[in-house]
Amino acid sequence: MDLHGEFHVYDTTLRDGAQQEGLSLSVADKLAIARQLDDLGVGFIEGGWPGANPKDTEFFRRAQDDLDLRHARLAAFGATRRAGTAAADDPLVAALRDSGASVVTLVAKSHDRHVELALRTTLEENLAMVRDTVTHLREEGQTVFLDAEHFFDGYRGNRAYALEVLRTAVEAGAEVVALCDTNGGMLPDWVGGVVQDVIDTTGARVGIHCHNDTGCAVANTLAAVDAGATHVQGTLNGYGERTGNADLVAVVANLELKLDRRVLPPGLLREATRIAHAVAEVTNVPPASRQPYVGTSAFAHKAGLHASAIKVDPDLYQHMDPVGVGNDMRLLVSDMAGRASIELKGRELGYDLSEDRDLVTRVTDRVKAMEQTGYTFEAADASFELLLAEEVEGRRPQYFDVESWRVITETRTDGEAVSEATVRLRREGARYVVTAEGNGPVNALDAALREAIGQAFPEVATFELIDYKVRILDPSLPGGHGTDAITRVLIETSDGEGSWVTVGVGHNVIEASWQALVDGLTFGLRRHHR
Repeated sequence: MDLHGEFHVYDTTLRDGAQQEGLSLSVADKLAIARQLDDLGVGFIEGGWPGANPKDTEFFRRAQDDLDLRHARLAAFGATRRAGTAAADDPLVAALRDSGASVVTLVAKSHDRHVELALRTTLEENLAMVRDTVTHLREEGQTVFLDAEHFFDGYRGNRAYALEVLRTAVEAGAEVVALCDTNGGMLPDWVGGVVQDVIDTTGARVGIHCHNDTGCAVANTLAAVDAGATHVQGTLNGYGERTGNADLVAVVANLELKLDRRVLPPGLLREATRIAHAVAEVTNVPPASRQPYVGTSAFAHKAGLHASAIKVDPDLYQHMDPVGVGNDMRLLVSDMAGRASIELKGRELGYDLSEDRDLVTRVTDRVKAMEQTGYTFEAADASFELLLAEEVEGRRPQYFDVESWRVITETRTDGEAVSEATVRLRREGARYVVTAEGNGPVNALDAALREAIGQAFPEVATFELIDYKVRILDPSLPGGHGTDAITRVLIETSDGEGSWVTVGVGHNVIEASWQALVDGLTFGLRRHHR
């Protein structure tokens, strides 16, 4: 990779992103995420702080054998030498030197008050720390980038000193000086003005590192690029402490798709949605549905007016073709839906409803009536498909008949609460009666239902309940109040190749759960037998 190339995309998910509250990455997690980032085509992956963190030290050791990066180079993060110590003798600098990373990103104080109050040293010694550490690592053959910590706050308080830190780093051999909005308090116009001044005054190659405390991390990053920055830092999915870092996918997508700047290898931006969701699985942080570009709702349309226009031309209510980032347009079916929404959703599911106005009207009216009683179909596509199939084909898809079901929960002498469910089904003249235990009534019902159906359809063994959500609905709905209120249950089921969501509604949470369970298995069988 040409380090002097036109533009750098630098990812810090494994270091800065990992500082997010509730996010903890093992070494194996970090290696898996690094491979995904390389598939996205980023130029640099900051792996962590070797020497300061044993897990990061282990990551860099294993990366030498376990990572075969095609697009990215690993960068090790660390600090300048300690005050009063030679860079060559500082053990943390040695850890950077020995990390195996060809690129080192040094964090340095550029805010005079931080130098005096946090480092407890002089402004002159801080400059020497920057100079000596950059020089030493360059002499050892490593490329050095400098992260100027709290740069924008320091610039406001003492512009001359903040700029002198940058000059010192560049003169010692730093390839890039990244201006860090560490507290995340900047706005785009402010960032652009400072970046322009830094470039005009120092002639340095400038990078930008923004946090999202004002909600402007992506906008601030783009403002810096507009002012001349050619190195952008961010994290996948905007991970990071407090409100997070600049979302690197949003930054890159805006640069490529809006500003016509090619910053990734051709074609790789189309992997963005897959990669963003794959990394979310590794971090165990649920992906934000409304995340720009790659969220599941990024190209979702609910209003009937929108659907009518999209039926004519999808671009009328979309800022881009979602294929550009590997996402899809989705039509949501809800009480806000009009005929066009139903028709488009039907087409998405394989039904051409364009010639049957009565059918479309009937489905639309039924959806709106059911949502008035608590159902929701925008989050339960599988239940909607079963409803639509019932209206189109004249009968609901049905692979078995339910004779009866019951569930009881008892507390045993040892204090353990155990649920037992009994399910009676019929299928083509055969009767199946199964009793199963579970760690709750829903778990017991799920186990009994799947065991009973599995006797006729062995593929049910691959089905697994992977998510379960309960919501107590507005007491103004027809029904009761308090514990007698209407309950809605959403269940997500997987067969190992995909997943689907079904909905059930009732006064009784177990009754609502049973509806969603039956729909989930029915849809799964329909999916396998289609």
